[in-house]
Amino acid sequence: MTRRIRYWNPYGYFHVTMRGNNRQPIFETPEDKMNLMRAFDYAYDKYPFSIVAYCIMSNHYHLLIQSEVQLSRVMARINRRYSDYYSKRYDHVGHVYEKRYFSKLANGPRAILDISSYIHRNPIDTKVPLVKSLEDYPYSSFPFYVNTDRTRPRFLNIDLVPTFLPKPFETTNQAYQLYCLAYKQDIEKVYEEMPSEDFKQSFGARMRNVILSTK
Repeated sequence: MTRRIRYWNPYGYFHVTMRGNNRQPIFETPEDKMNLMRAFDYAYDKYPFSIVAYCIMSNHYHLLIQSEVQLSRVMARINRRYSDYYSKRYDHVGHVYEKRYFSKLANGPRAILDISSYIHRNPIDTKVPLVKSLEDYPYSSFPFYVNTDRTRPRFLNIDLVPTFLPKPFETTNQAYQLYCLAYKQDIEKVYEEMPSEDFKQSFGARMRNVILSTK
């Protein structure tokens, strides 16, 4: 059966999720998570991209990513690199991932803001929070918003999302931290409240100017 061609816009940010097969933990150890980070870096060498939020959990990861080349190429390079590592380290035979990666365009400034917040809140929105403070979770981009002096991954852009904060918030990283902590996001509701499909093209043109201004 022919796979459906995914929508892609070179100036759009997409919420991407990748899960382990049968939702098994495939990013369980610190070494596993660091190797996934290395896979991001490896993909970036060939296909430069921009990520405004990421979080690596034990059995899945989230990205909010923009790429000027087909996103499928970026994801194939990331996921192949990590699956090669995982199969070799654990002598694993068979599928590492549950299925193709999930992706959805965040087609609006508020969607980018709220999806990034949802991604960052993953470690505290589990049944048992993994950390007391979001900035203490090391496998997320949130600590880089807290401490902007930290050396961050080449692909991480922390300047864009705070510009989408609504009033009365200031458009700063400090205000963005407060926003993430103050509002628990219902991702399905975020999707429902996004602008219609007709908005995609006009938003893509707008995002081109925004992205170029933050590079």
